[in-house]
Amino acid sequence: MSEPAFDDMEKEPPEVRAKGSRTVRPRHAATLIIIRRDGAIPRVLLGRRHGGHDFMPDKWVFPGGRIERYHKSAPSATALTADVAARVEKTAPAGLARALAMTAVRETFEEVGLLLARPAPAIKRAGPWGEFLAQGAQPDLAALTFVAQAITPPSRHKRFNARFFMADAERLISLDRQGDCGELDEIAWFDLEEALTLDLPSITRFVLRETPLRLADPGRPVPSMQFTRGRSRLRHL
Repeated sequence: MSEPAFDDMEKEPPEVRAKGSRTVRPRHAATLIIIRRDGAIPRVLLGRRHGGHDFMPDKWVFPGGRIERYHKSAPSATALTADVAARVEKTAPAGLARALAMTAVRETFEEVGLLLARPAPAIKRAGPWGEFLAQGAQPDLAALTFVAQAITPPSRHKRFNARFFMADAERLISLDRQGDCGELDEIAWFDLEEALTLDLPSITRFVLRETPLRLADPGRPVPSMQFTRGRSRLRHL
């Protein structure tokens, strides 16, 4: 499960930008891989995107999304560990590591209704974080490890500079989902081999193959995938 999976990136049905248009600048984004270890083998949470989306329709993905301004100032119960923060900062402007981690936690709550958080007094606050804080919880950033970075190819009409975080399901407030599941139609837990048989984006497939290696060796270098002149380029952080 360790070989790269980006060979077909430019061969996927492309959501390509119009010919002659400018290359789109990637948006900072974050994704969360949640691992359950309460059975004989680890399982991972994936959701299927709605077929009507213009970006990766019908694909199975991890919950995640792009960074928003409010992710920088929202409260959290814990901070990123020093090691995780240092690794993420190699991929981001100064001060953005925490906001990326908050993005992963927030988008997971929005898309699958699960809280990676610790109990805290409920806070009534207007705005995007209001519903999260009203649950009586604040994000547990110390639960996160950093798994990978990947930047969408320049041929696409939507591009993301995505950071993939991982956390154990035991750090969730509950396995019972809350609220609506947002953009993801179906949500299910899969063992890692079974997950690779799904209709996945190449980046998701690559990260799934990286996941068991990370579980076995949490200190291994973080892969970073980018594209130069139409070809993928892998480096390690």
